[in-house]
Amino acid sequence: MKKSRPVNILLIEDNPGDVRLTQEAFKEGKMDVNLELVMDGVETIKFLKKESPYEEVVTPDLILLDLNLPKKDGREVLEYIKSEPNLKRIPVVVLTTSNAEQDIIKSYNLHVNCYINKPVDFDKFFDIIQRIEDFWLRTAILPTMI
Repeated sequence: MKKSRPVNILLIEDNPGDVRLTQEAFKEGKMDVNLELVMDGVETIKFLKKESPYEEVVTPDLILLDLNLPKKDGREVLEYIKSEPNLKRIPVVVLTTSNAEQDIIKSYNLHVNCYINKPVDFDKFFDIIQRIEDFWLRTAILPTMI
């Protein structure tokens, strides 16, 4: 299904290496993606509320969320997103190094759409991002794209 506009993805990630890998993987992908970056939980909330300096940002179609963020962690960000009527329909994919059972359970209890353990290997990380693109951007129908 061909989209008429770029897919807007919000990447919430504080690790510059993971940011770079994610950007490169989406550049190599088949979809037209507008990837926005926020590097901590407090800025994420400001972004989603469209507070200064984010008044002109587009509401994301998909959110990629790391759990271990500075200032406000990803669990708090997820709880905020899923409690807001105008944001809760946005699919959130947790992409984190944590494979702790309590993080997985808490994320699903907070209504995360998908939980993925971030691989440390470059090729596997790249593959995960391409699989996210294939499923979330090419197969699934996002609520903001209808």
